[in-house]
Amino acid sequence: MSLFEAIRDKKEKLAVIGLGYVGMPLAVAFAKKTAVIGFDLNSEKIRKYKEGKDPTAEVGDRVISETTVDFTDDPSRLREAVFYIVAVPTPVNQDKTPDLSPVESASRLLGQNLTRGSIVVYESTVYPGVTEDVCVPILEKESGLKCGTDFKVGYSPERINPGDKLHRLENIKKVVSGMDEDTLEDIAGVYGLIIEAGVHRAGSIKVAEAAKVVENSQRDINIAFINELAMAFDRMGIDTKEVIDAMDTKWNALGFKPGLVGGHCIGVDPYYFIYEAEKLGYHSRLITAGRQINDDMPAFVGENIIKQLVLSGKSVKNSRVVFFGVTFKENCPDVRNSKIIDIVRYLEAYGINPVLSDKWADRTEFYANYGYELTDEGAVRDADCIVISVAHKEYRERGLKEWAAFFGQSPNSERVIIDIKSVLEKDEILAQGYLYWRL
Repeated sequence: MSLFEAIRDKKEKLAVIGLGYVGMPLAVAFAKKTAVIGFDLNSEKIRKYKEGKDPTAEVGDRVISETTVDFTDDPSRLREAVFYIVAVPTPVNQDKTPDLSPVESASRLLGQNLTRGSIVVYESTVYPGVTEDVCVPILEKESGLKCGTDFKVGYSPERINPGDKLHRLENIKKVVSGMDEDTLEDIAGVYGLIIEAGVHRAGSIKVAEAAKVVENSQRDINIAFINELAMAFDRMGIDTKEVIDAMDTKWNALGFKPGLVGGHCIGVDPYYFIYEAEKLGYHSRLITAGRQINDDMPAFVGENIIKQLVLSGKSVKNSRVVFFGVTFKENCPDVRNSKIIDIVRYLEAYGINPVLSDKWADRTEFYANYGYELTDEGAVRDADCIVISVAHKEYRERGLKEWAAFFGQSPNSERVIIDIKSVLEKDEILAQGYLYWRL
């Protein structure tokens, strides 16, 4: 009996290591087909899952309460499994170099509990070579086992899009790879249990690792192109959204829009490619330029907030600027690598202490990550400027009259609306005498 067949027939267990926005949906999906151990070092997170609460909002409380995933923060429980999926985050350091410490720590912990005859699959985003050159030696050292003889490895890049209810885990084709043909077939079979869209067998682990960083670098470059246009059109007095609306009437327009590029993938993965390419003596000009443009966008937005406050006749220092939305994308509680914070820090240099509000975000997590408190919408009043920074559905459904309530009694000519995601109707706002700027 192959390892895949043992997993399929529930004779052996599968373990998911790291239960965040990627690992938790994976564990829940696999639990519908086989026996699953869901492991995370965060005891508070495990407690919430056991109570049937989904802090990620990816699958919902009801699904969590009904799942058969065996949630645990006890590393020794990993010894019960023979198929391991590592889904821990891989961020970047302050100098934009890859921070492999989470995946290295996970490898050490797993190595200490690794079973003979098992398969380890990494889903964490890495540059080509990390699985075999960094992770395998750690697994071997900690376990005393030999890769290729006592255990096998593979790589399958995560493709989950947090907050996206259309493109779900099950209907996104899965790229899989293994260190040899037998391992590849076992990994393909196991993922095939849950991936309705099917799997793509990559030619090698390095190919699969490269595919992940490249697919997000491609998006980063396309967004950078539109962001550069937005900065140029702003100087020309041209509305970028109107240009894009016109361009998008052609069949081959790509549909990208300007914006802040944060989160755990697009704003991070290109740096992994840049790092590895430069280690080998190649300077990535296009990807590096795209990253620079997108990293400059918070300052560009901040400049325009200051400009609009000046035009309103308000003193910039101590102006009351309120941000609606702090997550890295709409309809999602994920605050990782939120670029809203970069705008906030830009404004603080001008003596502004912005107010931040977002009911999607977890207050405790947000404060722990950035050191800023979130304010209830009900407490927001007398704003000089409101910034619609994330296109949550609640904000899209809100009319100008509802937004106006946050300004208090000031005349319309002194009210500034900054619409980063083009949520509102420009003509209606300008007709009412507001100062309005959108990206």
